[in-house]
Amino acid sequence: MKNLQLSLFNPSGLPVLEEIYNIFPENESSDLEYKSALNGFPQSFWETYSALANTEGGLIILGVTEKKGFFKVEGLEKEQIENYKKIFWNGVNNPATVSRNIFVNDDVKEIKADNKTVLAFNVRVAKREEKPIFKTKIPFGNTFKRNYEGDYKCTDDEVRRMLADADPSLHHDSRILIGYSMDDIDVDSIKRYRQLFSSDKPTHPWLTLTDIELLTQLGGYRRDRVSKREGFTLAGILMFGKNLSITDIEASPSFFPDYRENLSEDETVRWTDRIHPDGSWEANLFQFYLRVWPKISLRLPKPFILEEGRRKDETPAHVALREAFINTLVHADYTAPGSIIIESRKEMFRFSNPGTLLVTLHQYYLGGISECRNPNLQKMFMMIGSAEKAGSGVNKIFSGWDQAHWQSPYLNVTNQPDRIELNMPMFSILPQDTLEHLQRLFGNNIQYIGKDRLTVLAICEIEGEISNNRLQFALDLHKTDITKLLQDLCKEGYLISENKGRWTSYHLNIVQKVDTSVPKVDTSVPKVDTSVSKVDTSVPKVDTSTQKVDTSGNKIGSSKRKKVPKQELHDLIANYCDDYKSLEEIAHAINREPSYIQNKILPEMIKEGILEKKYPHTPNHPGQCYKKSYI
Repeated sequence: MKNLQLSLFNPSGLPVLEEIYNIFPENESSDLEYKSALNGFPQSFWETYSALANTEGGLIILGVTEKKGFFKVEGLEKEQIENYKKIFWNGVNNPATVSRNIFVNDDVKEIKADNKTVLAFNVRVAKREEKPIFKTKIPFGNTFKRNYEGDYKCTDDEVRRMLADADPSLHHDSRILIGYSMDDIDVDSIKRYRQLFSSDKPTHPWLTLTDIELLTQLGGYRRDRVSKREGFTLAGILMFGKNLSITDIEASPSFFPDYRENLSEDETVRWTDRIHPDGSWEANLFQFYLRVWPKISLRLPKPFILEEGRRKDETPAHVALREAFINTLVHADYTAPGSIIIESRKEMFRFSNPGTLLVTLHQYYLGGISECRNPNLQKMFMMIGSAEKAGSGVNKIFSGWDQAHWQSPYLNVTNQPDRIELNMPMFSILPQDTLEHLQRLFGNNIQYIGKDRLTVLAICEIEGEISNNRLQFALDLHKTDITKLLQDLCKEGYLISENKGRWTSYHLNIVQKVDTSVPKVDTSVPKVDTSVSKVDTSVPKVDTSTQKVDTSGNKIGSSKRKKVPKQELHDLIANYCDDYKSLEEIAHAINREPSYIQNKILPEMIKEGILEKKYPHTPNHPGQCYKKSYI
């Protein structure tokens, strides 16, 4: 799912939201909902309130019409505004209308925009214990969340998970499993855990305990004082259990930890290594950690560092990587559908797990806040020196990657199903090949357009597209300043915006002419006499009045664009792509717009097996090329 950002400007270029964000400067969300309200207070208001409060918050604006990504400020009369305020406050405090009121007086304000008055509602993110926010008195069938298409109704399972997360005293991994015994525990896992525990804390008193006593101290075995019931907890089975015991319906049927490595230059190789439950090992979390951590940590450089006379093999980047790995395991929702996926690629690591964030995205990036879904699992990893507590882990992820001079990690949060994905790029913000590609597109002076502007283009080149929301965690700028920056880059021809209804993403304008807005060479030197014809000092160009010629001398298509049957285009492209060609090369060769080729032609040819991608598993790879398939 693409991570897109709402367009912030109406067709006239009026920054409508600039006034709004000046009124609500503390609002960290980028999500907005415009509603007309000319014919009465919109009943859909309560669905949107539920959706925004249960997701990342946002703003609801009454008095603005939104159509196909563009906005018209209609405004509201004073009498309408007073009436709508009364309807709102009555409704938000009525349990029959909505479950909870999380507004304060300053969250509702009148705002002047385009010389008219609109009514704005600042919807805060509901706290963990306040969720779900729902219509009427019944959460099932009346709870909403937000995705990139708008509000959607939550399934009953989603509602149950929100209700479970709302009670911090009822941790998922503390649940006592019925019918489990020591036969469900992998004895070798307990033995190896003790060895790591002893190595990290050699004098700890727990080392002398029996296995059951040790598991009790770790939270893997529990006695319930109220029900008098005792047994292994979900945490104990996930960490040390046998795979069949873990995937039993009583525990975590969807459990499937999956490590995928692809470090090959050969695009036909799906992965160079893979570790997953295949029956050859007891696939619990501890064994998964033992197998995967050495593989991913070996990819990081280990400079020779002496500390107090002893060699220190770990760098801050190692600490960051391990924390990201452990976070994936201890923050996953093991009741949700989906598996844990750890990906190791040439250019990045990716850590993905089922579940939702228990803090907002803004709080996550700030760090310092500890909200763990599975504190017993966290404790188990802490006792062997492999996890942090009190919210310091996120800070170490970002600081460790920063010290390695790599692009900052970033988080993607998606739903249906709920997933959290942490990406950790292993390249600088401006790799040399990225700069060279940008110079080919926009000229050598592109490196002088300014740090923030160059950063935007570099990320866009690397990731294939960019959004306002993505940039909020890459640039030290306010969201409205980022919007202005993106709009300027579009006006100047560096970027092209792609509207998707209410949402907008941006990609490089790969057909843009070389930029000439930067300072030119000093013109104080003697000039050529202008009374005669000037000598053309540019590189001689091929005459394009007839047909284009590729580098091998083959004539391909007519330079004068004309309608060509799609099958003929397929044949032209297939014949041209005898070896790997970029999108720009293909578009230039057949005299068609790159966007048309990319969206209309190439997908069909790949689907039909006529063409193949150089990087089939990385759709937005900056070096993506295509060639004729001979399979």
